Amino acid sequence: MKTAAALLLACGSASAFAPAATVSRSTALNLAVGEAAPDFSLVDQNGKTFTRSKNKKPLVVYFYPADSTPGCTVQAKAFQDEIQDIRKQYKADVVGISGQGAESKQKFASELGLDFSILADEGDEVRKAFGVPKAAFGFLPGRVTYVLRADGVCESVYDNLTDAASHIEAAKDALEEMQPAKKEGFSFSLPF
Repeated sequence: MKTAAALLLACGSASAFAPAATVSRSTALNLAVGEAAPDFSLVDQNGKTFTRSKNKKPLVVYFYPADSTPGCTVQAKAFQDEIQDIRKQYKADVVGISGQGAESKQKFASELGLDFSILADEGDEVRKAFGVPKAAFGFLPGRVTYVLRADGVCESVYDNLTDAASHIEAAKDALEEMQPAKKEGFSFSLPF
């Protein structure tokens, strides 16, 4: 433990040990692209139970370390700023998941005015089922965003502990890729 503390002091912060951002089409540690996400039922900040398999639209599932911490606050605000666009443009929804209880979720959501579900995963069972890797040599819960199709199959995995705000753009990029190709209007050009 003294060695770990010395390393952290020498390097300044745990983020020095965090992996660079990765957008993954398949990973060994996470739910892989093309695999069905595990089903889960968790309680949100309003006491409602959210069940993944009952959701019938694309879903952004983001795992974050803890409620009311600086990075997690930035991430939740970024998703809140885009939630209406995600719902309207992509016909998708967002849920955030961390290990704190429903009371913590209620306080966090109220402080930020969140109108999407943040789910209480006490015991980290859903985090484990998704295979979310730990960060900073196992000291911190990881920050990973999954984009699921309406049928629950994983389309994208984004893993970046230190740049919490980048998760929203990664999620929107994945949702954009899932959109059916837009039909071009008829055009006619003369060969001369």
